[in-house]
Amino acid sequence: MNNNAQKITLDAKVYNLEAVLNASYAFIDRAYIFLDTDSQGKRIKVYIKGKDKLSERQLERIKGEFMNELLDCALRYEISRNNKKIREYIVGRALYSTLPSLDLAVSNEKINYQEDPLGIAKSWEKKYGKKKNAKKHKV
Repeated sequence: MNNNAQKITLDAKVYNLEAVLNASYAFIDRAYIFLDTDSQGKRIKVYIKGKDKLSERQLERIKGEFMNELLDCALRYEISRNNKKIREYIVGRALYSTLPSLDLAVSNEKINYQEDPLGIAKSWEKKYGKKKNAKKHKV
């Protein structure tokens, strides 16, 4: 199949759709990618068409690069799937450690919002005083 395109037929059991989509995305800057499936969904058909006129050798090279990228994406997907639980655990622990101390949550003391131990609720004038040489505007 020349006409500036290559056709690749993939087994859907070997390469999942997410890996095919990720590999396709890596090539959208230099080629048009068309995806299709057979009626049973067992095969994924990938059509790679060069954006510029490409020789047969260049098309074969793009096909090889696509297959390498596809293999990389499929492996990343499998690693991600296998490590999902540990990633969720690590993120959960990290988020849990940022929670305020449980002593405050369980405390029977009522927090008074009008107390301002850090001094952040004071107005500018109270905090820094009025300017000494402030000009008054005539109306």
